[in-house]
Amino acid sequence: MKFVSGGLTLSEAVLKVSKACAVRTTVPVMECIKMEAYGEEVTLLATDGELSISKTIKAEIFEEGEVCVPGKLFADFLGKLSTEEVTVATAERGLEIRYRDAATCLQTLPAEEFPRLNLGIGERSVAMKQGELKRIVAKTVFCCAVDDSRPILKGCLMVFGDRLEAVALDGYRLALAYADIVSKSEESRVICPARTLVEISRMLTQDEEEITLYTGGGMLLVRTDDMTLLSRLYNGEFIRKENVIPRSYTTIVTVNRDELISSVERAAVLIRTDKNNLITLDVSGGLVKISSVSDFGNVFETVSAKTEGVDTVISMNAKFLLDALKALDEEEATISFNGPISPFILQNAEEKEGLYLILPVRNAQ
Repeated sequence: MKFVSGGLTLSEAVLKVSKACAVRTTVPVMECIKMEAYGEEVTLLATDGELSISKTIKAEIFEEGEVCVPGKLFADFLGKLSTEEVTVATAERGLEIRYRDAATCLQTLPAEEFPRLNLGIGERSVAMKQGELKRIVAKTVFCCAVDDSRPILKGCLMVFGDRLEAVALDGYRLALAYADIVSKSEESRVICPARTLVEISRMLTQDEEEITLYTGGGMLLVRTDDMTLLSRLYNGEFIRKENVIPRSYTTIVTVNRDELISSVERAAVLIRTDKNNLITLDVSGGLVKISSVSDFGNVFETVSAKTEGVDTVISMNAKFLLDALKALDEEEATISFNGPISPFILQNAEEKEGLYLILPVRNAQ
């Protein structure tokens, strides 16, 4: 195999594909990117058994062939050659990378060792505008769990009906969001890994263009012009949002979102080394009083608000509150409480279809 490519083109492609390389594995080839050079294209492919990504680029090919090269190492090295034209070729010592008057050699593995992937997924399909899919990913995935104690919560429940309903939760907070779809072959529901959704979102660059998601056999497939992503889906029962979201509230607060964000961010500065990262909101008399206390000092601020119902004092994780506030997109936000120990929700003041739910913390101060 031998081909010539612009360093930036090859580097960007390798970096995108390397997101699917395994990090800790007993199978060395799973840490590799497989390169296939045929015709006028080089196809790069990586998989860790759960997520697979491939990308095709144009190149000047002098000798066709394929080989596997350590993915993260290859990506890091090419990142230093983004302004160079590079010649990539297999040699007795491995993979030779030539640039200017220099050359570097990386060890390789035979392409035959790379696992075969089934790209024929297509039992069900859903078409969406790319911008809608990116928006719903941004509004939900940060609420997915990151540890393995409950693996299914590392995914986002996606229900495709007349619209897409997405639910994510990690045991401490929940996100619910909706997005329009263009068409679907049938109603369906899948639990997609958050990591997969993040990588899909990175593939989407044309907000008004459509993207089709194919599912079948416990797998999800997405294609753009030059990239293909294949991912396993999670199986199991997802927590029912109806059992978590309150139906009524004793205290409702409407507040300027930017003002509250700024105040909470200042209160969070003194507690950022604290394990629980706690702040307290005191709601009373048309005001929200924000406070935090740590060994370094304390913060006490007041923000004007419209308040309804009983006064309440409630403590919560500052990061969870900020994440939810920043995910909303109206000038004013509504926060609804049921006392100091019950979950509370945040929504846009006008459009209340989606929401964020957060569990408070008892006896913070």
